[in-house]
Amino acid sequence: MTEQTITIVNRAGIHARPAAMVVQLTKNYSCNIYFEKGKDRINAKSIMGIITLGASYGTELKIIADGNDEEIAVKTLVRLFESKFEEE
Repeated sequence: MTEQTITIVNRAGIHARPAAMVVQLTKNYSCNIYFEKGKDRINAKSIMGIITLGASYGTELKIIADGNDEEIAVKTLVRLFESKFEEE
């Protein structure tokens, strides 16, 4: 299992477009991928789950992946978050 905590750095937070980008990216990996915010854990391959998580600017999320390609999946997601979803 690979885990990494990240902070949402794009001003708009996670809305429909970034959620769709996350789902599109996570579908490329066979491992299970989750986001945790506080006590909530959602499937990172579910656009509705991501949107309902309510991750706004400054929110800390834990990325959790478990499976064959878990390390590359987490690294790729971290890069996507750090790029501010190409919005800024």
